[in-house]
Amino acid sequence: MMRQIWIDRTGEVDVLEVREVSRPDPGPGQVRVHVAAAGVNFADVMMRRGLYPDAPKLPAVAGYEVAGTVDAVGSGVDEQLSGAAVVAMCNFGGYSEYVCLPRELVWELPGQVDPVAAAAVPVNYLTAWQMVRVMAPIAEGDLVLIHSAAGGVGQAVIQLCHLAGARVIGSASPGKHAFLKEQGLVHVFDSNRRDFAGEIMDVTDGRGVDVALEPRHGRWIMENYHSLAKCGRLVLFGFSSAAIGRRSGTLSALRTLARVPWFRLNPITLMNDNKSIAGVNLGRMWDQGERTSKWMADLLEMLADGRISPVIDEVIPFDEAGRAHRRLEDRLNVGKVILVPRKAASA
Repeated sequence: MMRQIWIDRTGEVDVLEVREVSRPDPGPGQVRVHVAAAGVNFADVMMRRGLYPDAPKLPAVAGYEVAGTVDAVGSGVDEQLSGAAVVAMCNFGGYSEYVCLPRELVWELPGQVDPVAAAAVPVNYLTAWQMVRVMAPIAEGDLVLIHSAAGGVGQAVIQLCHLAGARVIGSASPGKHAFLKEQGLVHVFDSNRRDFAGEIMDVTDGRGVDVALEPRHGRWIMENYHSLAKCGRLVLFGFSSAAIGRRSGTLSALRTLARVPWFRLNPITLMNDNKSIAGVNLGRMWDQGERTSKWMADLLEMLADGRISPVIDEVIPFDEAGRAHRRLEDRLNVGKVILVPRKAASA
């Protein structure tokens, strides 16, 4: 038997239910991972709210990433992998004590990497990598604007930017500003400020930023666009404005979509302004395994040698999964929230 966190219906955090279920057996080409830590992501919150289009039909188990130990392998998989410490990606199902996954979605951990740190890497750091290394590559001296800078993706972006020699401006709730300034951000402002483009222009002496990274969508898109310098790149990587506490639902999603500047940003505008817009959704990269595996290998090497170090907000047991979701939904977290199957001390 094993423990899993199930979602039977959409709603508040009380729909998260820990159940005892049968332990799965790995099929051909699969490995079974005994999970030590599972990452919590905003996609999980939106799935619970019924706002995530790629989520499986309910009832289902959330969770995109896990770290732990391989305890069984299916046919066609090298048996020497048994007992290896690994990190893995899941197309949902990660809130489990054991999970069976395709071998190609499982990576051995180098050295003595802590599973909690490892579980914080796949979604956040692959998203950050795709944005600042692939879609909008940054260079030394570039100025990058990241919103929700204290969150898991924001923290990953900041670390990758610093490694590249880029400077960072961030937005976050005021209580997180001191923390972000300690991380070397050149400027921090309130993430609730709607007219921040003017402030960005003041801070940059009228130049703007080279890259802006926006997870909220909707009405925030145009303000970011106005914050860009010539040849600036805007990357959209989320839809979090649709899920804000107890006001979340279909209506909040429709409001967010209604505020997208569908007609104001068109090919002619982009050409005349010498700017570009890109989008990132890691959940639509499952068919790009060869490419993302290379990114993951580089990130794990950087994790092992200390060039990246995930900021862990809190480690929370399965029985308190609702509290984990609340930290993301209410924007309380600084860094990554991690779930563990059994009781564990908070980070």
